[in-house]
Amino acid sequence: MLSTLLLLLTLLIVAVSTKPRHIVFIVADDLGWNDVGFRNPDMITPNIDKLAKEGVILNQSYVQPVCSPSRHAFMTGYYPFKAGLQHLVIGAGQAVCSPLNMTFLPQELKKLGYATHAVGKWHLGFCSWNCTPTFRGFDSFFGYYNSAEDYYTHEIGGFLDLHENKHSVFAYNGSYSTDIFAKKAVDIINQHNREKPLFLYLPFQAVHEPIEVPKRWENYYPNIKTVGRRKFCGMVTAMDSAIGEVVSALKQNGLYGDTLIIFTPDNGGWIPYHGNNWPLRGGKISIWEGGTRVNAFVHGAGLQKSGYTYDGMVHAVDWHPTIVSAAGGTPADGMDGLDQWPSISTGSGSVRSEFIYNLDDYIPTTQGHAAIRMGNYKLIVGNPGEYSDWYKPEKVADHVTGENLYSESILCREEACVANESLSVLRLYNLKDDPTEHFNIATALPDVVEKLLARMEYYHKQLVPAKYPPVSPSSNPKHFNNTWSPGWC
Repeated sequence: MLSTLLLLLTLLIVAVSTKPRHIVFIVADDLGWNDVGFRNPDMITPNIDKLAKEGVILNQSYVQPVCSPSRHAFMTGYYPFKAGLQHLVIGAGQAVCSPLNMTFLPQELKKLGYATHAVGKWHLGFCSWNCTPTFRGFDSFFGYYNSAEDYYTHEIGGFLDLHENKHSVFAYNGSYSTDIFAKKAVDIINQHNREKPLFLYLPFQAVHEPIEVPKRWENYYPNIKTVGRRKFCGMVTAMDSAIGEVVSALKQNGLYGDTLIIFTPDNGGWIPYHGNNWPLRGGKISIWEGGTRVNAFVHGAGLQKSGYTYDGMVHAVDWHPTIVSAAGGTPADGMDGLDQWPSISTGSGSVRSEFIYNLDDYIPTTQGHAAIRMGNYKLIVGNPGEYSDWYKPEKVADHVTGENLYSESILCREEACVANESLSVLRLYNLKDDPTEHFNIATALPDVVEKLLARMEYYHKQLVPAKYPPVSPSSNPKHFNNTWSPGWC
């Protein structure tokens, strides 16, 4: 009798431990290194801070320098330069999308029995229906296709871009997108059959420009004098509140204890629109650390060790295989992404020792836009991108009021740094000793430069030329009831 009870108990423990976990994958848009409370006490982000501190803060988590490439990496596990998506972003009216022969993350999760839902920003192409979320593994989609739009009218270029599955929706004019997306996410959680594992992809519009926020959130920051920065910080806090609503819904529906929450921005803060990456160098669009190193964390179900900071390298391409692994599946072979789940969940060493920041030679006159990291060393070749200084909050122009607030941008004052930066297109940094990229040591370590150049050339041989066509006249929303809609390529 006792042996039978022990056997039943063992089977119950195994059943519980192997139960598929729910996964909520949250993406913030253009959120800077200095734009969360656990980095900057001036920021009011209690929900993000609690989740991060109770979970695992990923201290060296990297993404692409702009939106579409990062989202491609999240969904496919492949570097954007292998898909022709390494140059800027997919623009409205461009006949481009993430390649259809690449398997998206929700397609893999559906094989494991998951219900899959997407709420928020897509930005992976929409010229063909086959490029859109419900054709790429999501059971449902509510959100917009393009890069940015008005937070209240949900228009870009004067045309609506808000959709539910295959239908444009007009009923939300005047409603703030962060609130709408939170409500839709909560509805999905409330209606979910808890016996089936849930994958919710929640890429917020916040905090991408335009800088717009209800006054009640702006009022949280009365001491910030710069109007744009004050509004931006309000946008961050509004998004944090929305995340709190999602967490509350998980708790109310009995799902929270079985849910893994993942949070990452898609790139660093955009300097002219008040994102802040201090003390890191640069920002969005650049391949400096400020454009690519982001505040990511994981929280919840499956973590054998939590409440710590993980210092191993993680890259955007790792999220596809890592989430598949966390869901109980076996990641496919051959992708650029590495399965980080065993390392992150147990606190063991990272399996990643190198990655490519970007490889883009679309504009040869700039000598390319490329960088690689191997171990502690980072090599930048060519043009690092715009906004290459170190920026404190409120030290850039206020694009909301037009007031010129440019001032001393905390420039590197060391003579050697300034001289080396101006004389060479090769820039080498030891990120362990110099995480803020003040000292270019390329001339001092020519052997290291050659090693990294050789490795970069290995990757360059795999490059697919950038796909960046002109706007197609067929995309004109006037052909589609004044909405941005698929079906024109």
